[in-house]
Amino acid sequence: MLQSANNQQVDEPAMIRGELRHNEAMSKHTSWRVGGPADQFFVPADRDDLISFLRDVSPAVPVTWAGLGSNLLVRDGGIRGVIIATHGGLSDIRRFGDHGIYAEAGVPGAKLARYSVRAGLTGAEFFAGIPGTLGGALAMNAGAFGAETWKVVTSAETVDRSGRVRRRFPAEFRIGYRSVIMPRPDEWFIAAELGLTPGEADAGRQRIKSLLTKRALAQPVQVPSAGSVFRNPPGDYAARLIEACGLKGACEGQACVSLQHANFIENRGGASAEQIELLVRRLQREVETRYGVLLEPEIRIIGEHQ
Repeated sequence: MLQSANNQQVDEPAMIRGELRHNEAMSKHTSWRVGGPADQFFVPADRDDLISFLRDVSPAVPVTWAGLGSNLLVRDGGIRGVIIATHGGLSDIRRFGDHGIYAEAGVPGAKLARYSVRAGLTGAEFFAGIPGTLGGALAMNAGAFGAETWKVVTSAETVDRSGRVRRRFPAEFRIGYRSVIMPRPDEWFIAAELGLTPGEADAGRQRIKSLLTKRALAQPVQVPSAGSVFRNPPGDYAARLIEACGLKGACEGQACVSLQHANFIENRGGASAEQIELLVRRLQREVETRYGVLLEPEIRIIGEHQ
């Protein structure tokens, strides 16, 4: 029996094949390089191992999912319960049929893009511009370069806390701009099938190269960040509103609004999660005061304050 940081009793699963770590610093698992400890951090060996683990975890223990941590702000006080890390364990990817790719939730977007063009399929190149995993892309309908995840999804697999796996179809979800509402709150994505189009591999590779060049010119890809912090409001751009408020380069400690793209917050070295969150709230407050627009975060802010 484990005891979490808030003295909650956490059952140790009886038999797992993956890796279970305790008091794991989430700063090692987020692209902002910040975050306090998770009580438990589980990397499943594979899908069956994940299902067994979920069946053993007490319903009283909070469960949070993470991929590459590329849109995740974990507060400095850390996370109670267990983090399930899909990257590394849920990594199966393969072609099926004439036009399909099956991929598990831990497959990075860049790998999915490269695999699809090698398989002679087009339509998934935009995933090269999504810095997270397929699971995260499914959960938020991630997009890049004018394309969105759920435009190419033909079906998805989910798992609930009891370990039950379901195959679900797009019509079962409420899908919007950077938003996906699940049929049930206790289900999480573990895989998806993508419907793509046959095409020349060389043309696909050139498109990925072109998209990544465009991204590097427009976004601060060389410093720790979490991609776009806010969703674009209807008919406008979050970056334009932030810049119009004179907030490009604004800082809270070592957390600063990027000079390259105003919808990015950079960790310029030693920033805390608290500093990043303070800057997020400041941007929201000033944009709303000046323009009457409340910017909605695209990032997930989780955990406890220190």
